[in-house]
Amino acid sequence: MAATILAGYYFLGFYGISLAGMGMLATTGIIMSLDTYGPISDNAQGFVEMAGLKGKAPAVTASLDAVGNTTKALTKGFAVGSAAVAASSLFATYFEATGLSSIDIAQPKVFVGLLIGGSLPFLFSSRLINAVGRAAFQVVEEVRRQFREIKGIMEGKAKPDYSKAVQIVTAAAQKELVIPAAMVITLPILTSLFGAAALGGFLGGVVVTGLMLAFFMCNTGGAWDNAKKYIEDGNFGGKGSDTHKAAVVGDTLGDPLKDTAGPALNPMMKIVQIVALLIAPFVIQFIGK
Repeated sequence: MAATILAGYYFLGFYGISLAGMGMLATTGIIMSLDTYGPISDNAQGFVEMAGLKGKAPAVTASLDAVGNTTKALTKGFAVGSAAVAASSLFATYFEATGLSSIDIAQPKVFVGLLIGGSLPFLFSSRLINAVGRAAFQVVEEVRRQFREIKGIMEGKAKPDYSKAVQIVTAAAQKELVIPAAMVITLPILTSLFGAAALGGFLGGVVVTGLMLAFFMCNTGGAWDNAKKYIEDGNFGGKGSDTHKAAVVGDTLGDPLKDTAGPALNPMMKIVQIVALLIAPFVIQFIGK
């Protein structure tokens, strides 16, 4: 990413960085195809497991699912990279809107803005990961309730209330997003009270930390998921072993990393930059540089 940004700036300045971002987005069709492959193969394996199929089918779908996890990790990394290039262009636009030519990190206000910006991706992703855990426990409690109150589910004589589980997850997804969204909007505004330079440091901290954290989460989650599938194929003791139990724990943690927190950092970095651009004229007029 650093080489891409430097090469674009060397040839055409910030316009070159924007062109580099557009070039990355030109492959969107291929990237979306690769990203779609993962959920399709994952659902296929789920159907095989629910149907109780034996023989060659589970082995084929398991191998396809493992490849799908790899392609999803690659496409998520590509999305993070394109978001970083776009954020760099918006960062330059902020400097143009505020009239700043540079920011001095030795200034206490700028350094404070850098620290606040660097902490935002961690705070934002932690809220999302906790939200996934709370929603999952609500679904578990609902499943237990249905097992207690609806007789005949285990015997196949009665159908569970699937819509209730979907309703719980949908409501949790909307409710739990309020606080993270509020943080993304309010923190740039609060940091702007220290001046335009401090807000510039804030934006730099968000991009650097958010980029590294998003790469880490997407790659780590995919690696843990594939590690569990590799063990389930009979390696390192196979299913039921202590190694498999540890891999299940890793996969349980990796799912919210690669499917929730990691991808969510991409729009977060862009929204922070856009909010800063919107308030930049007011910061210059009422607070100053």
